[in-house]
Amino acid sequence: MTSATIKLFLPHGDAKALRTAEISNWTGKALAAPRTELDGLVAREECEKAGVYILTGTNPATNGPHAYIGEAEVIRDRLKQHKGKEFWVSAIVFISKDENLTKAHVRYLESRLLAEAIQVGRFSIEQNQAGGSKLPESDREDMEVFLGRIRQLLPVLGSDLLTPITKAHAKGQSGGQLICRIKGAEARGQRTPDGFVVFSGSTAVLKDRPSAQQQHPFVVTLRKKLIADGVLVEKGGYLTFTRDAEFSSPSAAAATVHGGGANGLTEWKTKDGITLKELDEKA
Repeated sequence: MTSATIKLFLPHGDAKALRTAEISNWTGKALAAPRTELDGLVAREECEKAGVYILTGTNPATNGPHAYIGEAEVIRDRLKQHKGKEFWVSAIVFISKDENLTKAHVRYLESRLLAEAIQVGRFSIEQNQAGGSKLPESDREDMEVFLGRIRQLLPVLGSDLLTPITKAHAKGQSGGQLICRIKGAEARGQRTPDGFVVFSGSTAVLKDRPSAQQQHPFVVTLRKKLIADGVLVEKGGYLTFTRDAEFSSPSAAAATVHGGGANGLTEWKTKDGITLKELDEKA
């Protein structure tokens, strides 16, 4: 990812309210606002243009993060149409300052954003597919650059929709990948900026520890949710992680593997048996 100088502007002086974001030498612009400020957002002149937008909130069926990705030739009109959608609490809009985004461009961006968000898997997505648009090769390259800037700005504006739970940090991390073993189950993972990730293909014990319901009910609830979401599936006498799963802490990750309470600082170890706690103390 290329370096970037980002300019944030808070029209009302409140970082949680309406805000805009720009990147030096980029023709695009982002606007973000909570649902409570939708009227102020659509009143801005930027929303008269073509662009793509992302609505985020909570899926009422699963209580997990949920998103809708859309495009429009006139952003203002489309956002007003989404007042009937109950789930969303915030909106992020991307437009071009030089007005060079056409209907074909924004349809291409919508399709790419949708595919990438589904692949990352952090949010359930309202729609399964977008029509997309065929573009000349040079236009596709321009839109891929535009998409790259969207990836950079989304976390700055408070959304991890396109932020992958990645293994890319493992090589640079002290100790590399860490291992958690119990009763034949073996999980591999590492710290992340948001907590701890357990990698796809890892295994956890099949059944909860008998004392877990009374002593560590959060573990039981967490494992049930991961099973319901398809992250954990039964295979060969264990629960197998079907994709990378991020947890709030090493202990939450270890507890999921153990089926009961666990101290992540001592249960996660390097291949040489050095605990996470010891790695932290050496750092």
